[in-house]
Order: sequence, then C-alpha cells, then structure tokens
Amino acid sequence: MSTTRTEQPGEAVAPDLQAIHEAHERIRGQIHRTPIFTSETLDQIAGASLFFKCENLQKTGSFKFRGATNAVFALSDEEARRGVLTVSSGNHAGAISLAARRRGIPAWIVMPRNAPRAKRQAVESYGGRVTECEYDMASRDAVCKEVQEKTGAVLIHPYNDAHVIAGQGTAAIELLEDVPDLDIVVAPVSGGGLLSGTAIAAKSLSPSIRVVGAEPKNADDAYRSLGSGKIEPAAKSHTIADGLRAVLCPLTFSILRKYADEIALVSEEEIVSTMRLLWERLKLIVEPSGAVSAAIILQRKITTRGKRIGIILSGGNLDLDQIPFANSGK
Repeated sequence: MSTTRTEQPGEAVAPDLQAIHEAHERIRGQIHRTPIFTSETLDQIAGASLFFKCENLQKTGSFKFRGATNAVFALSDEEARRGVLTVSSGNHAGAISLAARRRGIPAWIVMPRNAPRAKRQAVESYGGRVTECEYDMASRDAVCKEVQEKTGAVLIHPYNDAHVIAGQGTAAIELLEDVPDLDIVVAPVSGGGLLSGTAIAAKSLSPSIRVVGAEPKNADDAYRSLGSGKIEPAAKSHTIADGLRAVLCPLTFSILRKYADEIALVSEEEIVSTMRLLWERLKLIVEPSGAVSAAIILQRKITTRGKRIGIILSGGNLDLDQIPFANSGK
C-alpha cells in the first residue's frame, strides 16, 4: 500500500543542500560515519541490490544525534549558556542530552511517564534532567512551558527545526557519497525530520532518485496527509514502532509535498518479521521504528525489481528484555 504526494502552493522555509553540507562540517567530529551493510540473501528476497545505512550504530543509538548535535552546536554562546530543552519520549531526548553534555551545557528533557524504560535510562546516563508529563500533547506542552519559564532554556524541537532537519540530512549525504548510483532511498517517517532531510539531500544530489517514506499502518498519518494534501491527525491505533507516532508539522509537511515521492505502509507483523531478518542476516539489533524502512522493501510494498536501494536503519534502541521476535516463528 502506498500513496503519492499531492502538490500544493505556499512551501514553508526549509534548509537547502548547502545547509546540510554546513551541518555535516559542523558535526563531523562529533558523530560516527556509520557503515553500510549488504546481504546477498536480503538482495534475493527483495529482488534488488540493498544498501543499509546503519544509523542504529550511531552515537546514542539513532540518527537523532545528527540533528540534535547540529542544533546544539549552532547555538550562539549566549543562547548556549541558557541550556537546552526538548520534549521527547525517546531517541531525540537522548541525543539532545549527549549533545548538550558535549557542549558543556545543561539539558532539560520533558518525557511522558510511559516512555520506554531503556530510553529514559539513556537520557539520564547522558546527563539529561528529566521532568515527567502525561502522554497527551496538552500535558507535554504545559510541562514544557513551565520548565522553559523556570530555566530560560532554548527549546529544540525534535523535527520542527531547520537545524535539526539539516543535521538529519547528513545521513543521506554520506549514503550517496558511498553509494552514488542509487535508484531509491528509503527512510521512516514520523514527525518528518529524517525523511525531510533525506529528501532534500537526495533530490538535490540526484534529481532522478525516488524518495520513499516508510510508516506503520497503525500510525499512518503521513500517508494520509500526503494523500489528502493537508496534515491529518495521528492514528489512534497502537504500534510497536513507538518512535513513529508523531505527526507532521507544517515545515516537514511542506518539504515532503515537494520532495518525497511516496509513503508506503507495513503491518505490525511485517515490522517484527523484518527485525528478525535483520538480526539473522545482518546481525543487527534494529528497533521497530528503525526496521520499518527495511520492511517496505523486504515485504515487497513497492516495486523494487533490479533497483539499487539505500535504506536508512534509523535506530537500535531496543529493550533487550522485550525483543518482539524472540519467541516468534519464522
């Protein structure tokens, strides 16, 4: 299942390729240049040549460290002295915490009470100062406002931020430097920061490349949004891909309308099956949100025969006591 984008006028301001290159220079000494893995067996399953960009091996365990580091290190000294603040249930929270520690400034993190235990522990290990909120957006916003008023910290949004988007786009820069002749590039989509940065970088470097977003069927708001031409509300269903429950903002929506070609959907069972395949064939632990991009290819959700496909495995922060494929059949 997939949907193509709907063109609309009035694009929002977004980072360009130059901003992504500048981000790469700014963060180069702070991040890992993550490896690209391949597998003949997975190529046979997909009927294509697959190149996995392993952001699950990035510092803090996800691509989020790229955007967070760019945003934190782009602050002026005056701004940085105030510290930084974000609202996040997981990977962005950890990324901001470590980036702030590396710059020597405090980080205040507002996290829902039901955030994954492993991700909260990571935030605290990086020095982030956690304030709990309820899961709903009203509580997040209220607690965030309260913390900001008390601290004066600079708010760094997980995806509604040009510096964050530019930082996320550096993964695609590296991918296309290492494998320059790709036909398709695939990234998961939630709030849209990674897919936006990926799309800007990929289309700027290779206009003919096809940019595909990957999303769970149970969290299909980006799919519906690009199909309808307006930002749709979050789905009410539960998804194992807890990192893909955010909703597009006007900035990322405008970028994806312009640059993304398609959003494809996968089921919960297909996500788990793909996680198992990645473990068996690549020996990689990939969290459910990170496996969604591989799932749309390995589960044949789009036409891939004979194509060269870059797949961003966005994260690997999985609670090892909760591995969903541990007792599943093949």
